Amino acid sequence: MNKVATLRNSRGGSVPSPVDAVQSCLSAGARGITVHPRADQRHITATDVREIASVLAPRRNDVEYNLEGDPRDDFLELCHEIEPHQVTLVPVKPGEVTSEAGWPADTSLDDVVTDLKSAGMRVSLFVDPTPAAIAWAKHAGGDRVELFTEPYARAAAQSSDRATRSYHRYVEAAQRAHELGLGVNAGHDLDLDNLVLFRQLPHLDEVSIGHALMSRALFVGLDKVVREYLEVLAG
Repeated sequence: MNKVATLRNSRGGSVPSPVDAVQSCLSAGARGITVHPRADQRHITATDVREIASVLAPRRNDVEYNLEGDPRDDFLELCHEIEPHQVTLVPVKPGEVTSEAGWPADTSLDDVVTDLKSAGMRVSLFVDPTPAAIAWAKHAGGDRVELFTEPYARAAAQSSDRATRSYHRYVEAAQRAHELGLGVNAGHDLDLDNLVLFRQLPHLDEVSIGHALMSRALFVGLDKVVREYLEVLAG
């Protein structure tokens, strides 16, 4: 959805519509929608978040809505207004193109996490696949971690051996998260190729895929590529 909004914003106006993209994904069988309303509004806006929430409302029992963002005031206010199933808290650096790493283990998010959870929202924390990061997420009160998978994707692009070595780091992280009572999400640069191995990750609850999915959709269509990803994930 972020990519659709980026294309729309590059020209102005209302097309292509993120809401139309959501409808297409749902028709293809998607069971979750993720959006990341950044402070600079370079893609998804607060208006988009609200419009997508309206579309998803009748399907709240079978389609999850996940809002990603850094814990700035306007984002947290939007979360409380929309009350998505899940809020994924991610660190944001000024000027970054996309997320570059998980939360540092000395970050204090306890109050933010408690506030969101008290309103009935599941909280996922974006982390690197390290023991320290997993322990920090547990201490912060998170319900899940989202493992930052760019290092795995880069390794997979180099060779199968590198992919396997990197993958085992994520296995250890996922197992540790599970031992601590945390759910396991994953995302960043996952695609149809590297998912074949990564889908085997123990205790994996969900993956968030945007750039690779939309890049392929330009050539084969959104409905088809969503179905392709669902088929790969089904194993």
